[in-house]
Amino acid sequence: MSIQISPSPIPNSNAVSLTSMLDRDDYLTGLLNQVTATKTEGWLQELRQSAANWVRHSIIPTIREEEWRFTDLSSLRNVQFNVEAGNFASLEFDILPEAANSRLVFVNGVYAPELSAVSDLPSGIVVSNLAGLPVVEQQAVQQYLAQAEGAQEVFTALNTAGITDAAVVWVKKNVVVETPIHLVFISVVGETATISQPRCLVVAESGSQVTLVEEYTNHQGAEKERVYFTNSVTEIWVGDNAQVSHTRVEREGAEAFHIGKTAIAQARDSRYTCHAITFGAKLSRHNLEILQTGEQTQTTLNGLTIISGKQLSDTHSAIALNYPHGTSDQLHKCIVGDRAHAVFNGKVFVPKPAQLTNAAQLNRNLLLSSKARVDTKPQLEITADNVKCAHGATVSQLEDDEIFYLQSRGIDENDARKLLINAFAAEVINQIPVPSLREILLNTVNNLKSLTNE
Repeated sequence: MSIQISPSPIPNSNAVSLTSMLDRDDYLTGLLNQVTATKTEGWLQELRQSAANWVRHSIIPTIREEEWRFTDLSSLRNVQFNVEAGNFASLEFDILPEAANSRLVFVNGVYAPELSAVSDLPSGIVVSNLAGLPVVEQQAVQQYLAQAEGAQEVFTALNTAGITDAAVVWVKKNVVVETPIHLVFISVVGETATISQPRCLVVAESGSQVTLVEEYTNHQGAEKERVYFTNSVTEIWVGDNAQVSHTRVEREGAEAFHIGKTAIAQARDSRYTCHAITFGAKLSRHNLEILQTGEQTQTTLNGLTIISGKQLSDTHSAIALNYPHGTSDQLHKCIVGDRAHAVFNGKVFVPKPAQLTNAAQLNRNLLLSSKARVDTKPQLEITADNVKCAHGATVSQLEDDEIFYLQSRGIDENDARKLLINAFAAEVINQIPVPSLREILLNTVNNLKSLTNE
């Protein structure tokens, strides 16, 4: 294997907040007790115990902390969450034709073999839940599970403390996988508020190629939307000259809380592309962290957030380019309607060793209401002196003259607004490499009626 764990951390990433030995966060302790009630054995239990010890001396972030100043978690603390097993029967979700026989499904964080299908995979790739791996492969997983940067961030550590199973995708050296791998995480909500902690580990060995679709959705058991909490962690290790295309779709329920971490380690000459699409949840936060562990890497990050009502969606990204000849290109778009609030904070670190780096970052925001809000903060921290780097942010509204032009061509005002919104979103969605998923997402945008009215 050519993937190596780098000792260089991502500067100023979402650091955990620590309490003193005597001053504990009782709410966080209650969550910890819930997620650690089920025990495991051997190395996994040791890993969980180490993370649990860290969580016991941590606190849930508040708006007094710079990394969380626009995202108030007090509404999360008002809910008591329980761990409940999901019902595997009669669950509906979008089955992608391209991945009809290459998907793993987890319900409330528990593997659902009845809904999964992994019969259409070539040799040289392992797609399984952690518990279903042979002993030899479980030993190999130990090198990577919970070893990515940011493992001590409070919600990441909470997830690690509760690991009982995980989705594992392992691509062997020089294996090219043409079939997309679909990872589906469904939350089933009962009478009480539930917490689930999906975990995903992806290892792409040197020279390999794979396409992933990671999806978070829900199944409500009653007409009324219910509260639940998804705390997810995905670790992706991209080996020398390997290529990973990753699409992450978050479509949680209207009353859900969703906090997700995606941590990527990129080795020499590797290529990683992420398409992060956010539609759902009352409050969502995605921490996207990329650590360059070798020179001449290519990183492409495309993001799209579409929210309305009183939703809050927060995207924090950090790219640490530690070696020469690295390239990164980030475009994140937000469409914000009603009283919704979008947050974007993107950091690119270019230290002195990272000469000849080429990094670009752009955040574009479209506000559809006078009461919609966006807080954006693109950041470059550069100490290298021979680089090409740029960043920027724009905030705009739909132009009256554009709407008038379309109306003059026989299109009513509502349809004109919808066309302009769709065109804004399509720039990101059309880059997703799975045609059926592109169609699903474009139809979702087209049917979001709440975005077309003030």
